[in-house]
Amino acid sequence: MNKENETAELLNHSISITERQNIKISGITKIDSFDNEEFLLETQVGPLGIKGRDLEIIKLDTYEGTIMIKGIIDALSYFDNGKSKKENSVISKLFK
Repeated sequence: MNKENETAELLNHSISITERQNIKISGITKIDSFDNEEFLLETQVGPLGIKGRDLEIIKLDTYEGTIMIKGIIDALSYFDNGKSKKENSVISKLFK
């Protein structure tokens, strides 16, 4: 496999939201945790958090790296270095 194909595969991440109630995400490498209010996912471009209400997995394809979630989507956040904003703020407060 050449480097151009490897790069294209690594950057194959997309998010599609329909009517704020259905979300399809590609480029998923790992599901860290989930419940009906929050999903924490590892994507090919970094950690992703999804917050909402009545969230549930509709379809999960581990071979393709895609997930479909339904529920009311309130927020999407990418995190740096695998740490949530909450963790970063607690650490920053300790060292001020």
